Amino acid sequence: MIFNDTSSPIRLIETRRSAKPRDMVPPGPDAAQLERILRAAIRVPDHGKLSPWRIVVIGKDQRDPLAALLCRSLNVEDSTALRHFAHQGETLLVVLSRPVEHKVPRWEQQLSAGALCMNILVATHALGFTGCWLTGSPAYSAAIRDAFGEPGDNIAGFIFIGSPGRDLEERPRPDYDAVVSKWDGEVRA
Repeated sequence: MIFNDTSSPIRLIETRRSAKPRDMVPPGPDAAQLERILRAAIRVPDHGKLSPWRIVVIGKDQRDPLAALLCRSLNVEDSTALRHFAHQGETLLVVLSRPVEHKVPRWEQQLSAGALCMNILVATHALGFTGCWLTGSPAYSAAIRDAFGEPGDNIAGFIFIGSPGRDLEERPRPDYDAVVSKWDGEVRA
């Protein structure tokens, strides 16, 4: 589903879907649209105004070197899956969680990075594109992290952006009553 109801911000969130990166097709956002997505995304909750995250844009011309990095870092001679991973989506972002030493707990800073990823997906949807946030083994490799960030960083995710190559399917969502409750006032020790 392509979002086109700008009159309702809640409808934007209700209609957002992730697309499989392998199903994404052109066009992706142009430079101005991508900047708009990222400027919206950095308006994330950030206790302490620390900006404990970074965004790295991987250009289309950088996908072969990325594939080689993935294979080398994960000790795979040549992996079709990793090569596909590197070449999917019209736009590819690496989001790094970069907590700093501060009175704001590390956990809150990591949550801010997660919120940044979600803001990217919502802003992507608002401009009529589709996105997907993935981690997987590339996100947990120190060598891959070091190619984009520095020790102490974590890869919060790889975000793929493009246009849907097919209709997006609704996935099962949790039952509302199974995940939302009211506190009964009892203090549990």
